[in-house]
Amino acid sequence: MGAILGLKGFTRGDLDGFFGLFIDNLLQLMLIAVLCRGVCGFPDELLVGRILPGAGLSILFGNLFYAWQARRLMARTGRDDVTALPYGINTVSLFAFVFLVMGPVYRETGDAQLAWRVGLFACLFNALMEIAGAFCGDWLRRHTPRAALLSTLAGIALGFIAMGFVFQLFAAPALGLVPMMLILTSYGSGLRPPSGLPGGLAAMVLGSGLAWAGRWLGWLDFQPMADTPALGFYPPLPVPGEALALLASPKAWSYLAVIVPMGLFNLIGSLQNLESAEAAGDRYETRPSLLANGLGSLVAALFGSAFPTTIYIGHPGWKAMGARAAYSALNGWVIALLCMVGAYAWLLKLVPLEAALGILLWIGIVITAQAFQAVPPAHALAVSLGLVPALAAWGLLLVETALRAGGSSLYAAAPRFGQDLYIHGLIALSQGFMLTSMVLAAVLAHLAERDFLKAAVWTFAAAGLAWFGLIHAYTLTPSGVANHFGFGAAPAFAYGYALSGGVLLGFHWRYRERAG
Repeated sequence: MGAILGLKGFTRGDLDGFFGLFIDNLLQLMLIAVLCRGVCGFPDELLVGRILPGAGLSILFGNLFYAWQARRLMARTGRDDVTALPYGINTVSLFAFVFLVMGPVYRETGDAQLAWRVGLFACLFNALMEIAGAFCGDWLRRHTPRAALLSTLAGIALGFIAMGFVFQLFAAPALGLVPMMLILTSYGSGLRPPSGLPGGLAAMVLGSGLAWAGRWLGWLDFQPMADTPALGFYPPLPVPGEALALLASPKAWSYLAVIVPMGLFNLIGSLQNLESAEAAGDRYETRPSLLANGLGSLVAALFGSAFPTTIYIGHPGWKAMGARAAYSALNGWVIALLCMVGAYAWLLKLVPLEAALGILLWIGIVITAQAFQAVPPAHALAVSLGLVPALAAWGLLLVETALRAGGSSLYAAAPRFGQDLYIHGLIALSQGFMLTSMVLAAVLAHLAERDFLKAAVWTFAAAGLAWFGLIHAYTLTPSGVANHFGFGAAPAFAYGYALSGGVLLGFHWRYRERAG
């Protein structure tokens, strides 16, 4: 039975690894439940009956594959210390698809069903990119500076993940501050709390205990989630019609400036995680690993989840814990069970989200730090430059949120900003910010190497992206900022980038001759 479920050879290290991976995946489910309700307007029947069962099935699919892959490597090498690749919902994609794809659709139209369909399209397109990347991923990685990828990732992590939720945490310090410090202490020192529990699990247990004790004593105004969906059996149901419904719709295709960079991040991030696993002693084949990665996201989209899955960073950490193959399979089964019986909602009722937000803060600062640590020192400036467009997008979100709370809108307030805030520059920089981050960071990385020709190529690419509206182009409407695609969509930016590319070519010709 254990072999069938993927749990054969379960060890104490597998138990430790399971809790670490389980808490990570559980946090994603909690975020999906909270953010999809609040930002995208999804009703419980959509969350419980479609999205979470599909997410559970995709997580189960991937975890069982990577557990099997690890056992296959054990059999081939004769080793018993092989660790399966960690796998789950991509945190950055989760935030990108909620705040930059489905949320804007819902704010513009008030149609939660349409927002869900656009999310399914985004997940499906992402999955197809990952599958195609199994055959060309190495080429993409060779031709894209690491700073260009990591800086965009860091910008999202710093703004939408870390800063976006640290405000909520500090708004309830009696509830969230102690769990946050426990997470920072445990993860920052690399040591377990005195309880012996994994840091994330210990923080959630402690935070929940503080919340309920404070509520009972009347010290805290902790209000558990109301209207919890009933426990039951919610099987994952195929929804190919919903996933394919918007293939001919301009609404879905208008978010390619978000979807394409996320697909590249997932693809190249998976390649980097495979390298990380090899450095730790476990060499997995690239193509089947990436194919399974993409197929997991495809399963998600076709069964109702708008959230891609991916190989997680951190394989060496799970290996150091003594985790082998069974931890991955157990995580898949438990997460799938929680999703398919509606138990996630009861966890939200028992565990305040503030108790887990320290994990998001940790993820945000780790991703940001990695962007600087994993590039050559000369490329640190490129990473810094790449942060700017992502922070502009986050800043625009804050402005729009504040205006709505004040009973106004960006459309009404924009003419009154003047020089206090160059709002049109903020909007332009935020549009297609992922691609802009990649371009600016790539240009500066190549300039640091004095490779003016490659820098010029990236700059001309930016001119093309601006000309067709994938970056910087927008239309300000009463319902908010709308994408603007078409021939000559942002001509001033296109001309500016093209002329800049010409300047870089001048540097290339001048200093090539001098070098010769």
